[in-house]
Amino acid sequence: MSKLSKDAVDFIDDSYIEGVIAAAKEDPVRVREIIAKSLEKIPLSVEETAALLAADSDDLTGEIFAAARKLKKSVYGNRIVIFAPLYIGNYCINDCQYCAFRKSLKTTVRKTLTDDELVAQIEALEDAGHKRLILVFGEHPDYTPEFMGRVVRNTYAIKKGRGEIRRVNINAAPMDIAGYRVLKEAGIGTYQIFQETYHHATYRKVHPPQTHKGDYLNRLDGLTRAWEAGCDDVGIGALFGLYDWRFEVLGLVTHSLFLAHRFGCGPHTISFPRLRPAHGIDLDSRYLVSDRDFKRLVAILRLAVPYTGMILTARETAEMRREVMEFGVSQIDAGTRIELAGYTKDGDQELHKEQFEIGDIRPLDEILKELVDTGYIPSFCTACYRLGRTGEQFMEFAVPGFIQNFCTPNAILTLTEYLEDYAPETTRLAGRKVIQRELEGINDPAIRTEVADRMVRIREQGERDLYF
Repeated sequence: MSKLSKDAVDFIDDSYIEGVIAAAKEDPVRVREIIAKSLEKIPLSVEETAALLAADSDDLTGEIFAAARKLKKSVYGNRIVIFAPLYIGNYCINDCQYCAFRKSLKTTVRKTLTDDELVAQIEALEDAGHKRLILVFGEHPDYTPEFMGRVVRNTYAIKKGRGEIRRVNINAAPMDIAGYRVLKEAGIGTYQIFQETYHHATYRKVHPPQTHKGDYLNRLDGLTRAWEAGCDDVGIGALFGLYDWRFEVLGLVTHSLFLAHRFGCGPHTISFPRLRPAHGIDLDSRYLVSDRDFKRLVAILRLAVPYTGMILTARETAEMRREVMEFGVSQIDAGTRIELAGYTKDGDQELHKEQFEIGDIRPLDEILKELVDTGYIPSFCTACYRLGRTGEQFMEFAVPGFIQNFCTPNAILTLTEYLEDYAPETTRLAGRKVIQRELEGINDPAIRTEVADRMVRIREQGERDLYF
């Protein structure tokens, strides 16, 4: 029986997207009209996004960057949501040509965390102060929905001191509707599937047809099935560097618009990782994305999908993350180790044990200290998912801007917890200054007073997990 969703459709038209890219020319008047629309928080069409992609001059690019900064500020404020990835197992039946976990690469060290190793990794993450994780699984018969569901439940149950994981997201292969329901019952947050490349010919080239991942439509339809199973919080992404970055941007926008049309709400997050060096991989340099174009694509995606969270990963260097974050990023990973059982190890990366080389290996507190020093407020908030503010209901709050009555207060409270429980004195002092600024910026006096009261309960009475 087919695993595809009812009325499954391949909504990516390569010829159309290529034609839109070819037809778009730099037009300052048109670009400014589109920017004005985006600043009204209206999602852009594929054609409008293509017009922004065609704007290559320094002057227009500067205007796009400025608009992305402004839009991010109006929708997300100064918050940056913090999470960490945890690789559970890297056995894989696929043979993706860009991946160090591909089955034909015999020199990669294969491993699945044991129950005891899972406890050790979670406790190490909790000792650092993490509250949000994304669990990563290879595609392999051992990693069934039931296995993943058990790992999710075990992750929530592991608590050390005041540490606890409050939200578990998943990055794994697409499955059937019954499988998604198993994970929904286990309490997952976002289910994330990257199409890798939306370009059909490139997809066939890098994903051999005899493998599960070689089925383009099955992967494209994966998050549609997740929605039909009740998982209304999903994440999409493309691996930039496999094909023309402009095509991939339009593929992401097309996917977002498809989900919004079909389900009344687009993806919760969009990821835009760039290809990185990896064990046993020879990178094809034809489509590698320059730093300048990477910044452009982040800013353009921000304008195209105003209410979608945007994830900037530790694939990028610390310097690049500093630059790109201001153009629309709302989530980053921090303190990241991606080799199996890496959070209980010291020392350099071991490429034969990880999927790719990460660019930012700084510990969590060092990243948080830099964020607060530059005016951001790191957030470990998990309230929306736990209170059912997901999917269409999330949009009901987010679109009018009411979400600011939840997100900023919850960022303040979760950062207060971190400062009290985990931060060294230098971070604590800098973080309190940011908290005070954000507290004073809450317009509703009743909410401002309640946040201040809850901060006292956290600091002086030892209460935890207080959220709006």
